[in-house]
Amino acid sequence: MDKQDLKEYFNKISSERDKWKKRNKYYHKDLERFFRYIVPDGSSVLEIGCATGDVLASLTPPKGLGIDFSEKMIELAKEKHPQFEFQVMDAENIGLGEKYDYIILSDLIGFLKDIEKVFKELHKVSHSKSRIVITYYNFLWSPILKLAEKFGLAMSQPWQNWLNKADIKNLFYLSGFEVVKEGERFIFPKYIPIFSSLINRYLAKLPILRKFCLINYIIARPVLKTDFSEPSVSIVIPARNEAGNIEAAVKRVPRMGSHTEIEGHSQDNTFDEIKRCKDKYPDKDIKLFKQTGKGKADAVRIGFDRASGDILMILDADLTVLPEDLPKFYDALMSGKGEFINGSRLVYPLEKDSMRFLNILGNKFFSLVFTWLLDQKIKDTLCGTKVLWKKDYEKIKEGRKFFGDFDPFGDFDLLFGAAKLNLKIIDLPIRYQERKYGTIQISRFSHGWLLLKMCAFAMRKIKFI
Repeated sequence: MDKQDLKEYFNKISSERDKWKKRNKYYHKDLERFFRYIVPDGSSVLEIGCATGDVLASLTPPKGLGIDFSEKMIELAKEKHPQFEFQVMDAENIGLGEKYDYIILSDLIGFLKDIEKVFKELHKVSHSKSRIVITYYNFLWSPILKLAEKFGLAMSQPWQNWLNKADIKNLFYLSGFEVVKEGERFIFPKYIPIFSSLINRYLAKLPILRKFCLINYIIARPVLKTDFSEPSVSIVIPARNEAGNIEAAVKRVPRMGSHTEIEGHSQDNTFDEIKRCKDKYPDKDIKLFKQTGKGKADAVRIGFDRASGDILMILDADLTVLPEDLPKFYDALMSGKGEFINGSRLVYPLEKDSMRFLNILGNKFFSLVFTWLLDQKIKDTLCGTKVLWKKDYEKIKEGRKFFGDFDPFGDFDLLFGAAKLNLKIIDLPIRYQERKYGTIQISRFSHGWLLLKMCAFAMRKIKFI
């Protein structure tokens, strides 16, 4: 079917679309709920192939536009949702002058004649932080869907392009985009009380079973070009009982970007040592804050809130991660290869006594679990060194109302927030050192139990949605 025939088909079935959507209300409402989870509040949204505009309307964005090449579909969209703008436009020739935070192509790419051309057109309407969200049918379902059409259970449709995830990721790569996240959804598209929720929300997310889901989704971002400007950097060093490490940290932290500031936090005698180093090294721009709360997470949040740098870094005061490695994190962020740089201690051989055997096993186990939970590769969840842009941290902070205040470490608050915002998370291997001063402040069993609770929390708030 050529493009003109396809347009005539969609014009013809436009008046019946709402009838079929009502028959399959459970499927369509679930898809809209998924988009509401993916798209943060306050984001501008462009929907390409918007049909009658229901997905766009369900998101209620402050700025929303829907485009479709079917004149009849756009007429109905304008009638149903007059609060949004809709335009007749071909996805292969997008003539818009504005950029959007989120660009949605829902159940569209199966009908496109030139997917690569459409993907390249997306650069016209995307900025460096834009996210492209695509949903498409799993081709394994084609015989079932055709059978449903034959028995009047689904609307008759033309044959679609045969695409799998590898095909789409390759087309994105050829078009100047990279995939941030991918996943599956919906294994039972009809509503049966309790049963449907159990199947679709829980069982459909499990390994193996997820391969049989009806819907696949991919979230991508533009491949970023290197920005040669020099942003400022703030290094937050949460410290407790680390007096013997403070001066070494101050002396060894390298200068990065246009300006580097160091922030220290403590509630014990370490505070006096930080103050002494602040006076001794005035050229280092050291800022000292005393916590009003307790725990590492509270310390990191105080530091991030008061930091003046464009880039935020965490360096644990035990110096088991070398301060000299921080420029690697800076370079990874500046190159655009990642938007959240997470240190990984589990690549290079560990220095003797730096990590106990049970801790290694636990870290490897939680690496597998969190990679599955977040749909992004996470090799080391508890490495203290994490680096991100402050403007992204402000969005994570705003999104904290979704998760609540649940994390005493601060690592998961940041990881979950970055995953929820669809930031590109990159693992950066570092060489993990033995602690030279003080004693380890991690309890294998109590903190291991806490990690298991974090997994359960993430399943409820991120995975089983």
